[in-house]
Amino acid sequence: MNEILADWINKAEGDYNTARRELTARRKPNYDAVCFHAQQCAEKYLKAFLVSHEIDPPRTHNLIELLKLCSAKDGTFELLHPSLDLLNAYAVDIRYPGEFSTKDEARDAVKAMKHVREFVRSKLLTNTK
Repeated sequence: MNEILADWINKAEGDYNTARRELTARRKPNYDAVCFHAQQCAEKYLKAFLVSHEIDPPRTHNLIELLKLCSAKDGTFELLHPSLDLLNAYAVDIRYPGEFSTKDEARDAVKAMKHVREFVRSKLLTNTK
């Protein structure tokens, strides 16, 4: 595994752990942060997949744009569309006043994140053998 690919995966795992940890916080959980880090985890895993195919990922937070690029290499990525569509809403707006996430939204975001993570990791394992 090359260094840049490992870096993308490590960054994604950091977001994965942060989202999960914050969701289970007993005191003052930050559901906005859960949703944001769930989106970031998915974004970084998609970019890792692109890097594994020697494609420089674009500087975008748009998961659907990244999905199109991944799907061009592997059509089964379209299965992620519902999860990525849900997470896409948490890329930017949730970080600013006026937008807030609920506990249920945070749970759904973590569920979508886990689905994307599992799917892409299985593709990365296949691709690196």
